[in-house]
Amino acid sequence: MNSNRHFYVDWLRVIAVFLLILYHTAIVFQPWGTMIGFITNEEKWTGLWLPMQMLNIWRIPLLFFVSGMGVCFSIQTKNWKEFITERTLRILLPFLFGYFVLVPFQSLIWLNIYKIPFVYLPNSGHLWFLGNLFVYVLLFSFPFIYLKNNFKSKLAITLKKILSNPISILLVMFCFVIEALIVKPFPFEMYATTLHGFVLGMLAFLFGFCFAYTGDNFFLMKWKWLTLFLAFGLYTSRILQNLNSAPNYLLAIESAFWIITILAFTNQYLNRSSNFLNYMNKAVYPIYMIHIIVLFAISKILLPLQMNVQLKFILLLLFTGFGSWLLYQFIIKRIKLIRPLFGLKQSSI
Repeated sequence: MNSNRHFYVDWLRVIAVFLLILYHTAIVFQPWGTMIGFITNEEKWTGLWLPMQMLNIWRIPLLFFVSGMGVCFSIQTKNWKEFITERTLRILLPFLFGYFVLVPFQSLIWLNIYKIPFVYLPNSGHLWFLGNLFVYVLLFSFPFIYLKNNFKSKLAITLKKILSNPISILLVMFCFVIEALIVKPFPFEMYATTLHGFVLGMLAFLFGFCFAYTGDNFFLMKWKWLTLFLAFGLYTSRILQNLNSAPNYLLAIESAFWIITILAFTNQYLNRSSNFLNYMNKAVYPIYMIHIIVLFAISKILLPLQMNVQLKFILLLLFTGFGSWLLYQFIIKRIKLIRPLFGLKQSSI
């Protein structure tokens, strides 16, 4: 197993959370935003959804892919008890805190804006991702530990042989397509608390672990321009044909191409450390957990103002990101008692 630090995985995690904030801010300006529990602006900006349609195909599977890679790197120095304990504190504890505290609080803001009587409704909200992730950890911890301890076993050698050559691109695509054909999600982009989100997330998580485990994925960089061309071609075809809901198998293929492409480009161009990355690598988890609360709070103040819708979107995006960072930097990061609730170690700053 390759023990070198893979900084591009950290960059992917940071970029994915930034894209998530962008995506959730965009929902505020869509006509259907209220239907999925978001506060929405009176004036809509439907054209903004054009680029979001591209992100929606791969952003969640990519997060699970990166999580699987992270688990592979984390497990190298731990036995199964240490691994389960660490993942419980890192994933389950923040999930439960979010389920019973953070998400009901953001619901309170939503209910207040729409003048609906408050009802305490614990739910996972946008933190459903953590619940799925913890289940995957429980399901696959022993196989992962076995692979870590038996790097020269037949299974490990077979995995390395398959995933260290271009056939793995077809394998990822094939599994994504089979899942789409069997589960038949509608829409494809509905990942939260669905069977589709669970199965596709599990596949991405497993592939992420296996790609990190084998380590020799440099062939991806050789094929990166082709996979980019194919991914963008499928996306462009959807837009030009005005396909609100393309066939699931095509969306699955496009998703796989985007993920492989992003892995290849970040591996080649972002596999390096920096002070910014070191800082953000710790900050993105708490920011991910609290950004909806900040988004809703800023929306309550900003949305009633009369201004250009594009300017309002930009301001909402900036204030949401900045506000989330402020809460992390000056409250979450500095209070030792609450740090574990946001996935941070209870250590000094």
